Amino acid sequence: MTVDNPSSALYRCIRDVAEFAESEGWDQPPQLFALVPTSDLVAAEPTLEDQLDDGAALTPIAQQPLPDDLDGDSMALDEFLATTSWPPAVQGVVLVQQIVVLPPAAEHALDEAIEPLLADREAADRAGRDAAANHPGRRDARLYAGVLRDGNSLCLLQLRPDEDDSFPELELRTAPNLAPNLVDALHHTLESEPDSD
Repeated sequence: MTVDNPSSALYRCIRDVAEFAESEGWDQPPQLFALVPTSDLVAAEPTLEDQLDDGAALTPIAQQPLPDDLDGDSMALDEFLATTSWPPAVQGVVLVQQIVVLPPAAEHALDEAIEPLLADREAADRAGRDAAANHPGRRDARLYAGVLRDGNSLCLLQLRPDEDDSFPELELRTAPNLAPNLVDALHHTLESEPDSD
């Protein structure tokens, strides 16, 4: 299937996933969403037609949340994604995960925590996560990373609203070169052949 405007279709899917994540609340484990052609869903399950946005080229389908031990562990997430594959009907994938965002000034504190441990990748990763989690300027955020089979990709960030904000707006931001390793890992899941058994 060819999507007429893949960038727009991917943004729309990420927006749908963000609205779903917002309804689930914060502090959830990472979750994958398969992006499938809306027309294929309606053809396979006509009873869904009233629930789907017929103007959307792709519809995100929530998969089971990822195992809890992957939450916040980028190496474990990389290993999990390396073993993930999708059937040809899946045209793309979106991953949502909660992360910690630090101000630029925090870079020195992270370097100090990681530098003595660089010989041990796992220990350095753990030390970096601990330093980020305990930094006074930290902010929780959700990272949405989406890719399509045609090579398009998009990453968006949602900062956790302040607790005193009763009705926060869903604001998605982007930045240059946001999560390139995650984008590559997600593309790889679409290139891998699913196991036949």
